[in-house]
Amino acid sequence: MSLRSVWIQTLSDGLIRVDQIIGIDTHPTPAVAGKPSRWLLDIVLATTTGSGVPDTWAISALHRTLIQTPQPATQAPALLARLLAQLDAIPSAGVITASIDTDNTDPGSVAVRFHFAGFTPSEPGDHGEYL
Repeated sequence: MSLRSVWIQTLSDGLIRVDQIIGIDTHPTPAVAGKPSRWLLDIVLATTTGSGVPDTWAISALHRTLIQTPQPATQAPALLARLLAQLDAIPSAGVITASIDTDNTDPGSVAVRFHFAGFTPSEPGDHGEYL
């Protein structure tokens, strides 16, 4: 994927460049005392992370959550993959965000919408602020 100028907004980790994504995943969280399970839509990055103690160190792929839903968002991974493929086919630069589709009528699942907001081109003479 050559989307070096396209970014995706995560739930709590800011923006991640799309060309770093190697997978898209949905999975439930465990229910915690008094709180129901939630479903997470995650992107998987080409970076590993480790945790634990020296005798039981675990290394796994790095997941970043895009959105939490109360029910499975079964179509979301395929929809995001399709959007990324469409953007890869054209010159693209901007940010993708995810939201829950409040018009969804299927009571067994949640629909997630993806929105791509392209960066606006600079006007001639617009020097903006640069570091």
